[in-house]
Amino acid sequence: MFDWDNTVIKNDVGDLVFFWLVKNDKIMQPPNKDWRATSRFLTNEARNALSAACGDLVDAGMPLPTSTNADCADEILAVYTTAKTADAKAAFEAWNYRTMEPSYAWASQMQAGYTPAEMKAFANTAIEEGLAAAEGAKQTIGTTSVNAYVRVYDQIKNLIDVMQKNGLDVWVLSASPQPNVEAFAERVAVGADHVIAIRNLLDGTGKLTYDFEGCGSVVDGSGNDGGNPVGNTMITYIEGKRCWMNKVIYGVTGPDAEKPNADMKKRPVFGAGDSDTDISFLHDATMLKLVINRNKNEIMCNAYANYMDKWIVNPMFILPNPQKAAAYPCATTGCKDATGAGVACVNEAGEVIPDQMDMVF
Repeated sequence: MFDWDNTVIKNDVGDLVFFWLVKNDKIMQPPNKDWRATSRFLTNEARNALSAACGDLVDAGMPLPTSTNADCADEILAVYTTAKTADAKAAFEAWNYRTMEPSYAWASQMQAGYTPAEMKAFANTAIEEGLAAAEGAKQTIGTTSVNAYVRVYDQIKNLIDVMQKNGLDVWVLSASPQPNVEAFAERVAVGADHVIAIRNLLDGTGKLTYDFEGCGSVVDGSGNDGGNPVGNTMITYIEGKRCWMNKVIYGVTGPDAEKPNADMKKRPVFGAGDSDTDISFLHDATMLKLVINRNKNEIMCNAYANYMDKWIVNPMFILPNPQKAAAYPCATTGCKDATGAGVACVNEAGEVIPDQMDMVF
């Protein structure tokens, strides 16, 4: 089981495609020009800022001219990349930090109005541009400077190939949008039927909507605005990755999908990730757990604690981070609970992890 962004590739395909959509006028004006429809977690300040910057440009359901209107482009990019408005007000509120990352979700929600095939084609174009760009390249959209390049990690591509040739069933589990990851995973010989990523529901015409398919105790989404939004509270993020793995691969339904599978034969034998996003499915892996070091607290605390000697740490293969000077605060506030509060990190047995020094960089 492989995470995708910054595990199989350098950088993030969700970012890359989002930036391409803004650069190429592909973001749709929301229904009734009301940005509340796009995410149940958008603050009033973000909704108002997006409406002020973008609301008068085109009718609802039409592509926003973000390639030429810097104010609209900058506001959308600020909300996505900083989780704040352009004037630094919080853009999201009231989410569960263990099942949702609202900006990741919003990247997928901003693909509403297109079919999965159309979005996969857009993703392929963005990926080709990112692969062709120079290492470290930036691009300016509106007045905002953002990343412009991606690379496949040859070492991980080779690992996937070796695993497949030796009979292992390789899957990708990502917190980027499903069509984006499908497009890229084909380049390392992982088929679309072995990609689990953020999955939007489709409307009656086969187009992506702002709602998400449910998992575990979370029902399919049905609306984000108004006083009673339904669903849309879990994506393939931390505990959501475990849920979606159990649902798609092992056929577990209902709340049990959110728990570690009691049948050890229905868990991955190997997991690879780089971020706290990946910790639950790595906990569930039974044999080996590979971590690409990006200095993320929860995953690095677990990796260095090395419960049952099953964890392996590797620096990033391109532009690795230098050694983190301070210890990871594993025993106190290094991890987050569902409210976002800092709490102690725990290993697979639920034991508190002592603070850890950065040793592989």
